[in-house]
Amino acid sequence: MKNIIIFASGSGTNAENICKYFEHNSDVKIKALFCNKSDAGVIEKMKPFNVPVHVFSKQEMNDETIFLPLIQQYEPTLIVLAGFLLLMPKYLIKKFPNSIINIHPALLPKYGGKGMYGHHVHEAVLASNEKEHGITIHFVNENFDEGQSVFQKSFTVEKGDDLNSVSKKIAQLEMKNFPEVIEQLLKNK
Repeated sequence: MKNIIIFASGSGTNAENICKYFEHNSDVKIKALFCNKSDAGVIEKMKPFNVPVHVFSKQEMNDETIFLPLIQQYEPTLIVLAGFLLLMPKYLIKKFPNSIINIHPALLPKYGGKGMYGHHVHEAVLASNEKEHGITIHFVNENFDEGQSVFQKSFTVEKGDDLNSVSKKIAQLEMKNFPEVIEQLLKNK
């Protein structure tokens, strides 16, 4: 059995999509959701999947003696950051090398780093008149969006594209590709 733990901070669209994708896969189990915001939409989206939810503070996450045992009880094969906005503590990266992945709504190394998430990324891409935009799935290291890239998928930014249309194109790429890349990574573990 391959176990996934999801970390999310927001609405939970990607987390829900991952749960649906693996819902009938007898070899993969979504073991838990970890969320740093008690009012995040992702919490409600986990209910139909009976996924245990842990709401925690940044202070708790940074305390290895509290947080590491909480994670380890689920024996994660892969830890998936799906719209999670906090920097992962070094002890977790060390404990789970090449087993923590993140999805980023840009073609890294461009438009990554602290504060570059969601519409902030798309606004920067449009303001720079980029010809291409897309997603990157990467391993997590101790810096925002600097881990080794696992997968990238791009699209051409059209003349009439705006924040709304670019956001929709990114969401489509995420919905299709994120679960598939997770499945591939799990096959190699």
